[in-house]
This record gives sequence, C-alpha cells and structure tokens, in this order.
Amino acid sequence: MPRVALLLPAGIALLAGLDAALMLLDLPAPVRVDRLPEVHGMLMVLGFVGTLIALERAVALRRGFGFVAPALLGLGALVLLSPAPLVVGRGLLAAGAAALVCLYLPLWRRQRDDAVLVQTLGAVLALGAAVLWLGGTDVPDLAPWLVGFVVLTIAGERLELARIAMDPSAGSILVLLASGLLAGIVAALLWPRPGTALLGAALLILTGWLATHDVARRTIHAPSHNSSHNSSHNSGHNSGHKGGLPRYMAGCMLAGYCWLGVAGGIWMLGGPATDGVRYDAVLHAVFLGFTLSMIMAHAPVILPAVLRRPLPYHPALIAPAVLLHGSLALRLWVGDALGSHGAWVTGGVLNIVAVLSFVAVAVGCAIRGTRSPA
Repeated sequence: MPRVALLLPAGIALLAGLDAALMLLDLPAPVRVDRLPEVHGMLMVLGFVGTLIALERAVALRRGFGFVAPALLGLGALVLLSPAPLVVGRGLLAAGAAALVCLYLPLWRRQRDDAVLVQTLGAVLALGAAVLWLGGTDVPDLAPWLVGFVVLTIAGERLELARIAMDPSAGSILVLLASGLLAGIVAALLWPRPGTALLGAALLILTGWLATHDVARRTIHAPSHNSSHNSSHNSGHNSGHKGGLPRYMAGCMLAGYCWLGVAGGIWMLGGPATDGVRYDAVLHAVFLGFTLSMIMAHAPVILPAVLRRPLPYHPALIAPAVLLHGSLALRLWVGDALGSHGAWVTGGVLNIVAVLSFVAVAVGCAIRGTRSPA
C-alpha cells in the first residue's frame, strides 16, 4: 500500500530521533552513529512530523502529485541516516518542504480558506528552515522557524476541525495572529534579543487565543453525545468509548497549549535560547509537550483517513499521554529549572518510553479495530 510505504520513513525517522535522544542524554543507545545527534532535530521535525503532515494533506488533496512532498521529506530523512553526504539529505528536505508549499496551492484554490492559508504560512516556515539549514545555518538558530511550522500547521488544523464552535471571525483573527508570529520569527533571526522577545509575545498571544476558542474547552466536560467535530470521523469502531474519545482529545490538546505557553514565556522573558537548559526547555515544551500531544490527540481521527484503517479509541491511550506530560514536567521543571541532572535524564528516558508506548498502543488498537466488525 503506497500510503503505508510513505509512512514507513516517518516511523524510521521517529525511531532514529529517539535513538539520538538517548545519545544526547549520554546513555547507551541501540544504534550509535556519529551524525545522529547533529540531525536529531531535523529528523524529528521535518523527517517525522513533516512527513506525517505532508501525507495527511496529500490525502486531503486526492491527487497523485500531492504525494511528492511526503515522499521527498521521508527520503530526505532516510538519506540523513545513511553514509551519504549531509548536504544531500538537507537538499532533499528542502525539496520536500518546497513540494509541501506547492501542495497547499491547489488546496487554497479549491477553498480559499483561512485555515489553509495559515497552514501554508507554516509550510513556508518549514521551507525557510530547510533552506537556511542547507545554507549552513545552525539548527539552534532555526528553532523558531521549526516551531512556527508545527504551531501554524496545527493551528490551521484546529480551525478546520473546530470551526463550527468558533466565532465567524475566527479565521481572520487567526491569520492576523499567524502573521504576527511570522514577523516575530523573522525578527528573531535578524535582531536576536528584541526579536525573540517579540516572538515569545506573539506565541503567547496566539496560544492564549487558541486555548480560549478551541472546542476542547467544552468537550473536556461534555457528555458522549456532544462530541461535535469528532463524531463525524469516528464510526461504530468507537461506539464503546464515545464519551472517552472527546475527553481524551481535549485533555491532550489543552495540555499541549500549556506547554506552548511555557515556550512563549521563556522566549519573551529571557530572549534567545540557543543552548543550555533554556534551549532544552523550549524545544521539548514545543515538540514533545505541544506537537506530540497534538499527534496523540488527533491520531484516532486523522490516521484512519490517511491509512484507510480504523484506529478505535481505547482508554489505554490515556496512559502514554499522562506519562508524556508527567515526564516532561520532571525534565523541564526539576531537571532544567531546578538543575537536577538525575531528574533531567530520568525525564528524558520517560519521554522516550511515553512515545514508544503510544506507538505500541496505537498499533494494538489498529490491529484490534481491523479484527472487529465495522
């Protein structure tokens, strides 16, 4: 199946990224390749998350050329892991990001929708990050671009899925907030100290608006019949847990917004964070606390559409999410903020366990779903 084949490089990028995380924690790792820590960030953001996003958008487009973007991003990740020169992998990621921008153009022409415009701005930031990395810019200096990519993509997705519960002006406001974030990212590159403070403020405002207007604030308390945007995506496979799915999704999303606020606060109050504990805190608050939590939240809705395989909700999905946020609090609060190296390492290991356990539970739910009658 072509879609599974395109998903495979994303899975390999995730596993390699987790392997690199063990090396960065100075712990034994299953595979020790010298360049792994160097490419860890790009593997996780463009190789794993970027391929997933591109594949989901290609499925939404329903045209063959759309699958060029996930194919190039996935191939770029695999080349980064190979003995080939790094510049080849960097070039493929840049080509994949360019293809992702192009993928949004027919989607925009089809709908001329604010949600698509915001996601397109996110793809432009991914392309900017890939081109700057290809040109030799250090990854820490690219962090705001990568953050902007995932934040604007997910913000656009939330607008698409939860628009029915939002004010009619929500799309226009989100475009304005996205433009402010984009301006902050460019400013942070040109004038690091004031620009990063501006970026942090823009991220905080955007996060506050998303958390306030997201339907998750209602579905966290809602009874099973009030599952709004989830009910149309989830058929009889979820019938046993209809009350649990909206609450599970809402819990993951609201926790993710909290971590995004942490990153915005660090940038706004402390300026550039390109090394040390502040860099560790910003990156993992965004890419673990926010991004992976959002992936966990949307997996039962998005993956069945992408893979044409049911992923029925099961309460076991809650455990990896709780472990992710608990271990991240241990890593960032006790480890980074309070300076406990043991807590930092323990939290990092438990972060990895949380991600792997989510994958295991999701695969188990999918296998169980294919065996049950529709």
